[in-house]
Amino acid sequence: MSTMLRCTLARFGLAAAFALALGSAAQAMKIERVVSPLGIEAWLVHDKTVPLVAIEFAFQASGAIQDPADKAGVAHMVSSLLDEGAGEIDAKTFHERIEEKAIQLSFSSGRDQFRGSLRTLAENRDEAFDLLRLSLTAPRFDPEEVERIRAQIMARLARESTSPNDISGKRWWSAAFPSHPYGRPVAGTLESVPRIGVSDLKDYTRRVLARDKLKVGVVGDIDAAATAAMLDRVFGGLPAKADLTPVDAAHLQGLGQRIVIEMDVPQAVVTFGGNGIARKDPDFMAAYIVNHILGGGSFSSRLYREVREKRGLAYSVHSSLVWLDHAAMLLGGTGTRAERAGEAVDIIEEEIKRLAESGPTEEELDRTKSFLKGSYALGFDTSAKIAGQLVQIQLDDLGIDYIDRRSSMIDAVSIADARRVAKRLLDGLLVTVVGRPQGMKHGG
Repeated sequence: MSTMLRCTLARFGLAAAFALALGSAAQAMKIERVVSPLGIEAWLVHDKTVPLVAIEFAFQASGAIQDPADKAGVAHMVSSLLDEGAGEIDAKTFHERIEEKAIQLSFSSGRDQFRGSLRTLAENRDEAFDLLRLSLTAPRFDPEEVERIRAQIMARLARESTSPNDISGKRWWSAAFPSHPYGRPVAGTLESVPRIGVSDLKDYTRRVLARDKLKVGVVGDIDAAATAAMLDRVFGGLPAKADLTPVDAAHLQGLGQRIVIEMDVPQAVVTFGGNGIARKDPDFMAAYIVNHILGGGSFSSRLYREVREKRGLAYSVHSSLVWLDHAAMLLGGTGTRAERAGEAVDIIEEEIKRLAESGPTEEELDRTKSFLKGSYALGFDTSAKIAGQLVQIQLDDLGIDYIDRRSSMIDAVSIADARRVAKRLLDGLLVTVVGRPQGMKHGG
């Protein structure tokens, strides 16, 4: 047995033992469904052992898909400005009040959701709740702060325009969804961001940040009654219903293509992806297991073994399932020396084809099930992670008892299920490569 393999197995065993201990705590959590007088719902884990309150929340069907077609980056810009002054409080004073009370407040935008996060000591929660309320219901969008944030975004976009990783990822999304909002960069482009005005920011917040699309997770030293009061206090001033632009279903394009973007860099960056399986699909858990075996299992995955361990083609290679409101994908990536890029892509595609044709082994299935059940608890080792999990389970509409049911759902996946779903999942790739790859056969 090699030293690397012994170390890998040791790490696996230690992680599994640690996760098993945490798993009991995760499954023992009591999740309460709290509904405020205004009808705003949150899932709460009341924990008096730590004097903190963590709140995570998300607005469904929002994010970058609600950007105007010619102004990509509006949602991202809004997320960067909500804590830059609100109500009668200017940006400088707003930040001072947050820092004085050790409050952590942040916002972010993805393709499908607009998210927020609050951390505060329980003793400072009233101040924290008021600042969060103001940032959501009365953002200032002062011209000076808008231009400062715009300059920061433009500087970052300029850096990304010369980053092989960013170029490869953005090119993959634009090729996969050329006529859909998913194909546009979440943070916008060097052309679109200058066109975004204060009126666009205000229009986005008015249309998108509404109570009917809100999912909330709360963890910490706060009981159900106080949580209900907080929900109305913080979110009650938002519009009752969102005014969203309809978004069509997305269909991944370009399967079978290899797109090369020439760039004079020593290492070629590869992004690859194909059709995935929706989160609500009955086959999702089997697909999750199959992906872990393929490229989601770090040191234990087939791609890691074939690409790195056997051939030394890359430092890392990975794949993951990505599920959005209007599409689902298997998405992965690696980086390798330019002269061996063609070989690396060939190996990835060959290994995907082999797994699709033959499926996983019984040993792979059993090992993966054990790992996925044990490691799940690592997502519950902080209040913030727990709150985030509560929100994600709501977004995915999995049910308040999902944490208790998850292990049995994994156990229910048979080898026949895994092999059938491998054929369904691994059905072709769109590949983008940035660099000067050698030995690359262009497809499509």
